[in-house]
Amino acid sequence: MNTKEKFHLPVDGVFEMFNTFTGHQSPALTPVLRQQHPKVLSKSGVGLLGTVKGRWTQPDRRALESVSSDPLPRGCAEVIKPRNRHRIVVLGAPRVGKTNVVRRFLGEDFREQYEPTAEDFHRKLFHVGGETYQVDILDASIERNFPAKRRLSILTGDVFLLVFSLDDRKSLTEVCELLGEIRAAQTKLLKFKRPARLPALVCGNKSDLHAQRAVSRSEVTKALARDVAFVETSSKHGTGLEAAFRELAAMGGLPGETEPSKHQLISMVAYRSLCEGRRGRGRGRTPCAAVDPLVRRPSFGSDLRLVLGSSGKADKPERCQIQ
Repeated sequence: MNTKEKFHLPVDGVFEMFNTFTGHQSPALTPVLRQQHPKVLSKSGVGLLGTVKGRWTQPDRRALESVSSDPLPRGCAEVIKPRNRHRIVVLGAPRVGKTNVVRRFLGEDFREQYEPTAEDFHRKLFHVGGETYQVDILDASIERNFPAKRRLSILTGDVFLLVFSLDDRKSLTEVCELLGEIRAAQTKLLKFKRPARLPALVCGNKSDLHAQRAVSRSEVTKALARDVAFVETSSKHGTGLEAAFRELAAMGGLPGETEPSKHQLISMVAYRSLCEGRRGRGRGRTPCAAVDPLVRRPSFGSDLRLVLGSSGKADKPERCQIQ
């Protein structure tokens, strides 16, 4: 995670939040969890708490970066600079087309039949102008009923993609609420000295459903803040998606060649060969990318250690803002 500003996240509050991850109770029952005795934690949970506490007292940035994501193919990890690693967090209500928008970015075709999201983490690797880039895409929408987990995912994001459906007014309301949550993390947790532009893009999807449209563009503009980018898209027909991906790339400091239409999609085997052999690293080579089919979502413990490693020790104990 590329964090330009440090923020303070006290350990005491984080230990409270870990009850959410290691216990069997629902995360929504936060007041009850705070009253539980530490003995209810499993052995694995206690071990993880000890690991986090150790990294808090003796932070090692390189070690934190290594646990925040799964290992890349041999030869690739060392050529991807930390500043070239980005995470896009995708949020939004169900059935608004988030999965198909992500599929388009990964170079896959539109899928007509709706299926609840099962794969919530993807990784696309790029080779552009002699540089390598890693873009992780986390669909955190399946955590919509688990506030603590969702907020932790928000803290790990560099750029945010929020999707609503133009034929569903309630989905726009949910996006506005999520924007407020992201903004709170930016201003309260990251300790910004002055307001910065929110690194978030809102997509009004299903623009092809003209007859069923329930939200006008003027209504969307009025509902969103001035510093939030908005693009109307149709993941079915592909309209507006290039503009959306271009905006995401600009927010994340990625080259324009990360747009799906501006690079060649190759297999992971070919990409591994490119990395290991150090071939074709000249600036004249055609930009290419590969989707890692074996990538797994980092654990919540890994994400938490990443967040802790990006912060400094708090001067005074205070309540954990993730709750």
